[in-house]
Amino acid sequence: MASLQNNLYMPGSEHPNIHSASQALRRKAHELIPGGAHTYAKGDDQFPECAPAFIERGKGCHAWDVDGNEFIEYGMGLRAVTLGHAFEPVVQAASRQMQLGANFTRPARVEVEAAGEFLKIIEGADMVKFAKNGSDVTTAAVKLARAFTNREMIAICGDQPFFSTDDWFIAKGEMNAGIPRRIADLTVQFHYNDLASLVALFDRYPGQIACAVMEAEAATQPKPGYLKQVKELCEERGALLIFDEMITGFRWHLGGAQKFHGVVPHLSAFGKGLANGFAVSALAGKREIMRLGGLDHDQPRVFLLSTTHGAETHALAAAIATMHVYTEQGVVDVLWQQGESLRKLVDQSIQENRLGGYFELLGRPCNLIFATRDQNHERSQPFRTLFMQEMIRRGVIAPSFVVSFSHSDADIHRTAEAVHGALVTYRKALDEGVDKYLEGRSVKPVDRRFN
Repeated sequence: MASLQNNLYMPGSEHPNIHSASQALRRKAHELIPGGAHTYAKGDDQFPECAPAFIERGKGCHAWDVDGNEFIEYGMGLRAVTLGHAFEPVVQAASRQMQLGANFTRPARVEVEAAGEFLKIIEGADMVKFAKNGSDVTTAAVKLARAFTNREMIAICGDQPFFSTDDWFIAKGEMNAGIPRRIADLTVQFHYNDLASLVALFDRYPGQIACAVMEAEAATQPKPGYLKQVKELCEERGALLIFDEMITGFRWHLGGAQKFHGVVPHLSAFGKGLANGFAVSALAGKREIMRLGGLDHDQPRVFLLSTTHGAETHALAAAIATMHVYTEQGVVDVLWQQGESLRKLVDQSIQENRLGGYFELLGRPCNLIFATRDQNHERSQPFRTLFMQEMIRRGVIAPSFVVSFSHSDADIHRTAEAVHGALVTYRKALDEGVDKYLEGRSVKPVDRRFN
């Protein structure tokens, strides 16, 4: 593997002015935008100083920065671009619809078509409502659960990183300035794969918890029977089970993690891969619950989702095209296959560089992330920074190893070559000290109280 290193794209060696346009744009961005980016996970504090500051364009799994440097990209728009950048069938569908108009005074036909296509795939849901962001629909699910159960408290899985930008979730994190304490008191936390921790919450707050919000699976797999037990417990205690399928949906299985694990929640929230980067999210669930946001009942009305751009026509056309590609071309199988190929090659490099216990891949092949540890086997942001730094030097942007449908065999092998070179440096940094090899400051967690 190491013998192939000379074939890698090395942007620094070919572009001595690699950061010239980026640096000028970075200064302007921080003057105009708090944090310099509209998404925290894309901010400067999340990447090494050598990272491309701004992306100009992308095609497939390749991206070009504003200085003209080409990279293989992983994560792909925070896992939203599942098929690949500028994926032609999706772009064409959106373009055709856009020329007919993007938004009207009454609903458009494409809204019904998109709902029908979605409900064919997500078999456990009876109704769906579209919005733009994942936070829109997770918060709508919480609101529905509160209305349906006539309860106020929310139980969230505290071992999983993110559910919403809204107060009910952010209140429990480190970056919770501006949120009233009384809002935080309504959200309580349980642990994944620990049914007793959820039982304890129901016992402590009898008749008060409206729902349990969780991902069916993140980096850790559920214990046998765990998800089924969670649903049974919720129903026994009069609460709803809500699955956040932002990441797992259209990745674990075409029908989501709920189909993969055979446990259908009462409500579920989808987004990210639903429209290959176009802004579409979806709240799906059982009719008896979802209808509270509609017109065919005599109960108090729920202000569910009423967004100006929620049914933007070209985005829904993109979603339909994306779902067709998934159905017709076996996209999910490819994600698993390519992720597994990459895992095997990376594991080989870990072994060759004697990095067992220091660097490892976590999660399913369709959603690989990596963990970096220091000399004491503790999770390390400096070593994470070093690894990403060395990958960028070798032409790969890798905050994770989440593959897309466009990651070819050649891209996978080229990435593995870059990983091998990066891990050679990682080994040296363990032996000689990370500061010797790290250029600039370390990355930081997004959810932190102070800068």
